[in-house]
Parts: sequence; structure tokens; C-alpha cells
Amino acid sequence: MYPPSRKDFISLTLSDSHNNTYNNGKHRRQSCWRKWKQLSRLQRSLVLFLLALLLIFGLLSYPGITEQWRGGSDREDWLELNDRDVKDLPPGVKSILDQAEGKALPPVAEPHVLPAVDPDAVTGAVVEPRGPNVPIMPKPPIKNKNFPNKRGPPSLHKDGNISDTVGGEKEVQEVVREDEGEDDDKEKKIVSWRGAMIEADQATEPPPSASEREAAAPPADPADTVPSEVPTVAVDRLQAVCDAFRHAWKGYKDYAWGHDELKPISRSFGEWFGLGLTLIDSLDTMWILGLKEEFAEARDWVEKELTFDKNVDVNLFETTIRVLGGLLSTYHLTGDQLFLDKAKDIGSRLMPAFKTPSKIPFSDVNIGKGTAHPPRWTSDSTLAEVTSIQLEFRELSRLTQDPQYQEVVNEVMKLVHKLPGKHDGLVPMFINTNSGQFTHKGVFTLGARADSYYEYLLKQWIQGGKTEDDLLEDYLQAVEGVKKHLVRQTGPSKLTFVGELSHSRFNPKMDHLVCFLPGTLALGAHNGLPGDHMDLAVQLMETCHQMYRQMETGLSPEIVHFNMQASDGQDVVVKPADRHNLLRPETVESLFYMYRFTKDPKYRDWGWEILLSFNNYTKVPGGGYTSINNVRDPVNPGPRDKMESFFLGETLKYLYLLFSDDAELLSLDKYVFNTEAHVLPIWPSPPK
Repeated sequence: MYPPSRKDFISLTLSDSHNNTYNNGKHRRQSCWRKWKQLSRLQRSLVLFLLALLLIFGLLSYPGITEQWRGGSDREDWLELNDRDVKDLPPGVKSILDQAEGKALPPVAEPHVLPAVDPDAVTGAVVEPRGPNVPIMPKPPIKNKNFPNKRGPPSLHKDGNISDTVGGEKEVQEVVREDEGEDDDKEKKIVSWRGAMIEADQATEPPPSASEREAAAPPADPADTVPSEVPTVAVDRLQAVCDAFRHAWKGYKDYAWGHDELKPISRSFGEWFGLGLTLIDSLDTMWILGLKEEFAEARDWVEKELTFDKNVDVNLFETTIRVLGGLLSTYHLTGDQLFLDKAKDIGSRLMPAFKTPSKIPFSDVNIGKGTAHPPRWTSDSTLAEVTSIQLEFRELSRLTQDPQYQEVVNEVMKLVHKLPGKHDGLVPMFINTNSGQFTHKGVFTLGARADSYYEYLLKQWIQGGKTEDDLLEDYLQAVEGVKKHLVRQTGPSKLTFVGELSHSRFNPKMDHLVCFLPGTLALGAHNGLPGDHMDLAVQLMETCHQMYRQMETGLSPEIVHFNMQASDGQDVVVKPADRHNLLRPETVESLFYMYRFTKDPKYRDWGWEILLSFNNYTKVPGGGYTSINNVRDPVNPGPRDKMESFFLGETLKYLYLLFSDDAELLSLDKYVFNTEAHVLPIWPSPPK
């Protein structure tokens, strides 16, 4: 047996005359205190630190307390904003605080056009809009979100500019309703993906109050209704584009300077050719937007760092439209010889691509070794790539007085013009560099691998002074082929779209890339081509708008399929693999053309919707914008961690031009845009 355990104390129980009990608990407390005093100072500090941590974690893990803290902080911010910025709002305009505490508007099929009120732009008084009021667009039908908004005052108002932008660079977090139809005061979620908060600064305007909604709604009987006047605040849309560019440029400058592409989520860069694609693609955009400081920094890099003497394979098409086109465009806008010298350097290094048996160029060129080759897996080149380099090479010949550049690209167009295998002007997607013949015949699309062939037919004809009849003939025949074989309408809403043809079978599939077509058709009609081209452009522009509007994020997917069945279902169907958005420019490009030629303000409003959606779902706090994986999920769009160079080179440039009232800013009677939105002059017509 074990001996009884030893006890270091004696417990006594004493009773007094009043039956009160006493024990030695006090002595035990004194014993604990002595042991505590025996600990070293470091040990006591560690114990106290751990106890403090446990207390803090316990408080934070209790949801009721944290919600009260957060709610109180948010409430104070809103009160501060309300007191500071909108205390002097005129009658009839409610503050954002009032709207935030009210009920949200139910979603409607066609939202009314309402004037916007920018809270931070109203500091004590209402700013009078410059020129006629342009109403802010209906919000995209993103039925389950509501965005609080903090913005700074606009700082770029051009005389007579009726364009409205969202101004300011304050950063606020985007909140999304948990369920459709919930009230504003219910719990909201912060949109976050992989540690990146997507901000909603410059986001959608706050929801209108009930009185504002009634004022904007069309009255049942105008004779019985007196319209109420609601003061409006001009919103500077041009400044919003500049703000977006600066935010994107900040990310590129901080994390990817001198490299091809920014990865904004990981705050790193991606390299394709090692030629600073984003920087070169952005040069003329910065010049057009008047961003002199940013342009000067980029020019300094081009002068001191940009070299093409490197052992690297580049894609002929991409390097031509982005690098050669960007340098030529910047030369024309600035008159700076540096850019023309760099253009001649890269142009001459791309020439080995044309040394093929058929004179159809290879797709890849080593600009250091002077060699060229097709892709490893085929001897074909895509038709769009070999027929969408002509504008740039022709202009290089005109500037340098060296005909070799124009000769090689004109030869390609002559060969394609005579080739068999077309279908009423429609062309297959591939051409063999050895035989010079079409391959994969029977498949016709205006999407990837064929799109810019049709675009460059028209633009070469315009560039050359409308003298090259073969180009015009091919373009007109192609448009007729599109109308005959590829144009269809959806069953539910009769949306006109352009599908694809595969061995006589029609596929109601349309790439976002095809949204270049409305603008191209409008450009042709502006230059004297048949009026029904413009009619088709208007119809297709509506369809491209719906590709954005019918998505929960207000952003178009890469590919859509259309419902041709007569039913009450949706017009647009998106497969899971096609739900990504790459910040593409084609729709805003066409909106720019359509507004320039029609002056219909709805095209500006549609472009404004798109910019807001980019800010809401693709903007990354540290700088830059990211492509996303799922345009149908506003809570978790899923970043792809890549900002394509064309977002700065094309998308933001076209948005700026869309919102500008200066019709002479890159007049379409003086300039033609290449397929990367770089401007080249229209040549003077030769004397007759």
C-alpha cells in the first residue's frame, strides 16, 4: 500500500457562539500571493500578457459586442459625412444617410433615369451643371447589391462639358446584400477575394428616395400632375476615367514597372515579351487624358530602358498592334522623334516574319536573332493576325519613306482577296504559311481569330483615302455575308446577335470580341456606305449592352449563347467556362463610335454603367484592376490576378473619348484607330 499523501497545511474549523464558521482560506490566499511574489518579473509579465490576450480574444469572438462596435463606427462615419458634406442640400434632395436608413428600392425591369447626387461634390452648395443636364444612366440590374458611396469633389470640369463623372479617390468597401429584396438595415457582407477588398469608391449612386423615385417616374396623366423639380449635381465622368487610369497606373508603377503586365492581387508582374507592353500601350492614353507627369515618367523609361535588342520570341500581331501601333500613335500626338525612332527599330525587327514560301507571315519572330517561325504545334497562322497588321506597317512606310513595310502587308491582302474558300465574303479562321491556302474550311465567325480581318478591311480603305477598291469590295461582301448567314434574333426579346457557322450548322454563340462590329458598321455608314449598316449597328449595340446589363455584376462574360426559342426565358445564356471578364474594350469602343455619330446620350449612360461596374468588381485597393472569373457572382467574382495592357490602352481611352464633348478630339474624319485603339492619321486623298 502507498503511504498516505503528505499535506503541507492543517485545516481548522472553529465555531463561535453565534455558529459562524471559520476556515483557513485567507491563509491560502496569502500563500498564493507569496508564490506570485516569488516569480520573476519576466514570468509575471508573461502571465499577465497571456491573460490580457485571452480577454481580448474573448471579447472579439463575442459577435454581439463586435457588431455594436462596427455599427457604432459606421454610424459615426455616416453622421460625420452627413454633417460635413450635405447639411446644406436644397429641399427635395435627401442625404445619403437618410437613404441608407430607408428601404431599398425593389428591382425593376427598366429602371428610371434619375439625376445623381454626389455627396462629396456638394460642400455647402449645389454645383450647377455645365451645359444641358445629361441624366445618369439606369443602374445595371444587379438585383442583390447596394453600394454606399464616398467621393471627393470633381477636379476636372472642361468648359461646356456635359459629361458626368464620378470623382474622388476616397476608398470605401463594397457591401453586398445577402439576399435579394432584403432591407438596407440587415446584415451585409464585404466583398473580398483572396485577401483583396474590391472597393466601391466611384461606385454607383445611392438609391433614390421614394419621393425622388415618384418624381422621376412617368406620370399616368401629365395634365393632372405637376412635375417636381429636383436639383441635380453635375458628375464629372471625364475625371472618373482619369481617376481610374491613375489607380491602374499606380499599381503598374508600384509593382510592375517596365514589365509587360501587372498582377494586382499578388502585387507582382507577368512577362510576355519583356517589352513593357502596358507602358507602351498606355502612352497615347496618358497624352489624351492630359496626365503629363505620368507621361513624362513613361517617356523617360522608353528613352533610357526600352531596347528591342534581346533574344526573345514575340508574336507578330500582338507586337505590331501594341508596340508598333502605340509608338506610331504617340509620335503623331506628340511630334517627339524618339517614338518614331523606336517604331522604326521594332518594325525592321519584325520583317523576318514575312520570309515564307507563300508570303503569308509566320506568327512568331525572334527580334534579337532576326528569325521567324510558326507555332510549335502547327504551320498555320490565324487569319486575323496576318490581316490586322496592315494599318501600322503602311503608316511606317509613309513616315520613313521606305516602301518595304507597306509592300509586304499589301501582298498579304492581295493574296487573301483572291483565295478560294470564302462563303459570301466570310473567311475561315486559319491560313497556311507554306501553301498560302485557307485551312479548317467551313467554320466562320466574327469572334476570335477572324474578327479584326473585317475591321481592317474598312479601316485600310479609310486610311488610304478611299481609293483601294478591292478592300471596299471585300468589306461590303463580308457584311452581306454576315447578314445572310450569321445574324439571328433571340426568342424572348428579339435581340439581334451574330452567331457562328460550322459546316452549315448555325451556333448561337457570340464572343464579346464581336462587339467591335457595331462601331465598325457605324464608321462605314459615316463614310458613305449603305444606311442599313447603321440600322444593324444600332440593333447589335443594344445586344452588347444587354450582355452587360443581364449579368449580376453588370459586366459581360467572355462568351454568351443566345436563346432562340420563343419563350419567356432569358435571352442570354452563359456557360460556366465562359463567365470570365478580361476588362475588354470592344463594347465601349462601339459605344464611342455610336455616340460620336448619333449623339444619343443613352450610349454615354451605358458606358458609365460599365465603368461603375469595373470600379465595383475589378478594382484592387493597392492599385490596378483585375480580370475576374465569374460575372454572375457579385459576392465572389473571383480575381484572375491580371490586368491586361489593353485596359489602359483601349478600354479607358474609349471611355474618356465617349464622355468628352470635344468632337475634334481625335476626329474620326482625320484619324483611324487600329485594333488596339492607337490612332493613325487618314492619308490625304491623292490629286485626281
